[in-house]
Amino acid sequence: MPAAPMVTRFAPAPTGYLHLGHVVNALYVWTAASRAGGEVRLRIEDHDRQRSRPAYDEALREDLAWLGFVPQGAVVRQHERDDIYREAVARLQRDGRVYGCRCTRADLDRVPAGDDGERRYPGTCRTLELPLDDSCGWRVRLDDVRESFVDGLCGLQVQWPAQQCGDLLIRDRLGNWTYQYAVTVDDFHQQVTDIIRGIDLLPSTGRQFQLARLLGRPEPPRVMHHPLVMKSATAKLSKSDHDTGIRDLRAAGWSAHDVLSHARMLAGPVFDEWLAREAGARASGADARCDYRGPVR
Repeated sequence: MPAAPMVTRFAPAPTGYLHLGHVVNALYVWTAASRAGGEVRLRIEDHDRQRSRPAYDEALREDLAWLGFVPQGAVVRQHERDDIYREAVARLQRDGRVYGCRCTRADLDRVPAGDDGERRYPGTCRTLELPLDDSCGWRVRLDDVRESFVDGLCGLQVQWPAQQCGDLLIRDRLGNWTYQYAVTVDDFHQQVTDIIRGIDLLPSTGRQFQLARLLGRPEPPRVMHHPLVMKSATAKLSKSDHDTGIRDLRAAGWSAHDVLSHARMLAGPVFDEWLAREAGARASGADARCDYRGPVR
């Protein structure tokens, strides 16, 4: 059977202006889609209603157009998808997966971090039968299984979500759907076949794959996580810090070609190696993208 046509996405949060790290990600996303004859969807990830701003939404779409990154299909905004997220919750509820959680961020901050620096939710509210209303956060019970998959750049990965993060928060106490939940539902609903994003999100992949399976997705998307553009040895570029904003570069007289060339340079040899590997795979008729190995009990 021929592989399904590639559908990927570029999914910024409108909490600040686009920076060079976003442009590097866009280079990966649009290059992969172009070479595979696929499509790029633009998703505005404004699930955090307290931090998202319409002005940033408009600005990022304008900057993408100026750079020549043209998405296909209608723009999707997460704040308009409440009905879709609730419908997915209903499926999880029927399976007895969802429960209320009254734990605060301060409560979780007191949980010792694991070797990976992540704090695992200890299941404090799992058996309390708290109401699923605005007084509580909502969590999904995860299975205690490992998730195994091959990343397009990072190779074989084995993750254990129940031990990394514990039961997954899907809606916070302010009524916001969480990133982990919203993107998993959206990727399923939009039939995204390939996720291309920064390596900082690699640890999220196993939990998103398990959640997708609980929602009824038989095969998760293929994934590829690329290196980030860093402003120091330990800090990545940040919209909130106004790091190397595209707006600032435009105001300083940079052309779109200048910005793209600089982003291409920042992508470095990993991008070159990825291009060469994809070209070799196409020439041999192989699929250079990653594959899913499934849960391991």
